[in-house]
Parts: sequence; structure tokens; C-alpha cells
Amino acid sequence: MVQVRNLVMRLRSAAGVVTILDGVTLDVSPGQFVAVTGPSGSGKSTLLGLVAGLDRPTAGSIRVDGVELSALDEDALARLRLARIGYVFQSFHLIPTLTALENVAVPLELAGAGDAAARAGALLEEVGLKTRVAHYPAELSGGEQQRVALARAVANRPGLLLADEPTGNLDSATGAQIVDLLVGLHRRHGTTLILVTHDPALAAHADRIVELRDGRVVGDRAPQAEGRPINSRGAGAAQ
Repeated sequence: MVQVRNLVMRLRSAAGVVTILDGVTLDVSPGQFVAVTGPSGSGKSTLLGLVAGLDRPTAGSIRVDGVELSALDEDALARLRLARIGYVFQSFHLIPTLTALENVAVPLELAGAGDAAARAGALLEEVGLKTRVAHYPAELSGGEQQRVALARAVANRPGLLLADEPTGNLDSATGAQIVDLLVGLHRRHGTTLILVTHDPALAAHADRIVELRDGRVVGDRAPQAEGRPINSRGAGAAQ
């Protein structure tokens, strides 16, 4: 599903060139759940954004579902994200002037779905918000907003779901509920899931834990230490 080869990301700053990612190689198999961990500044969110095509690397290649991202212009990248990639942000990124139902319906309408409202309503019911469909983001709790964001991310049944610290702005109890929902959506919809997190308990739900440090992959393992079973679906190791 995802193939990353020798990925490098450098940014210019007032102090000079800063290397964010330095030669990252990673394979993620279809249907696999991979948690990307590491300290702040290790390049986790940058890696996720590059896989989503939200930015372009300095060097290296990224293939999503067989498509080389560097070969696509901005319009083609937008179409790829709409059809194949769902993204969950830490800060929700809901449209404040739209209701929960309308927020979830947006990607469906962009994809030309004739039953966008009905499908959006079904998804909100799936994440436990059946009675909140007409509420605006400001009228929802943080946990409820993240539930809306999850429903929106899977609206077009993407093959790849990316989540960047999805519990980072939530209290521990609400965060645990979001984790359960996220894992449940991943399993029910059969998506490939790449999750960025600093939380070991959250990472323990994954099939694999990939650890970044200083922009490099320093670990790639099954979460045996956390007492989780090794998933029988293969794990393509980072090189």
C-alpha cells in the first residue's frame, strides 16, 4: 500500500538548512496498522504529511497504492487524497460554519456521491453522534469534534487512513474512546492505518511500531513488549 524509499526532507531556516528526515525507507502492507513513534522533532508528522502528498520531499520517493506521488501535480494529488487517503488531524480541522453532517458530507459531495447526506448520517451514527448531526463544531466537545473528523476521514472509504496525534488535544478518557473508534473503523473498513503518536498505550494497538529519532528509523517491531499479539499480516521492515 505504501512504499517509502530513501526519503529526505530538508528545510531552510535562519540558522541554515535543517534536516527533518534523513534517508527513511519504509513499507506498509495493505490492511496493516502501523504506529510511528519517537520524541518531539523526530520527523513523525513530517513523514505523515509527505505520505499524504501535503508536501514534497527534498529527495526520495513515495508510492501510495502503486502511484508515485512525485509524478503528480497538485490537482492530481488532491484527487488522489479525495479518493484514496483519509487524514485525521490533531486539531480536528472541521469547517466551523458547517454542521457535523455537512462536514462529513463535504468529501462525499466532492466525489460526486448522490447520497452524501444519507451516508454522512450513517457514518456519524457509526461513531456515536446520531443525535449531534445538526450541531456546529463550536457546539461539540473536543471528543465529539474528533469523532466527526474520523467519520469525515473514512467517508469515501479510502484505502489509506493517516492519523496525526489524534488524541493529543483530548483528556485520557476521551482519548481512549477515540482510539477504540479509530481501531474499530480501521478493522471494519479494512483500511491501512498509519498513526503518529507519542503514547505507548496507543501504539500498543498497532501491528507494528516504527520508531523515528533525528529523522531516521531506529526501530521497527511488533508491540510484544506491550503484551499485544503479533498480527499475522506481514510486516515489511524499514531498511
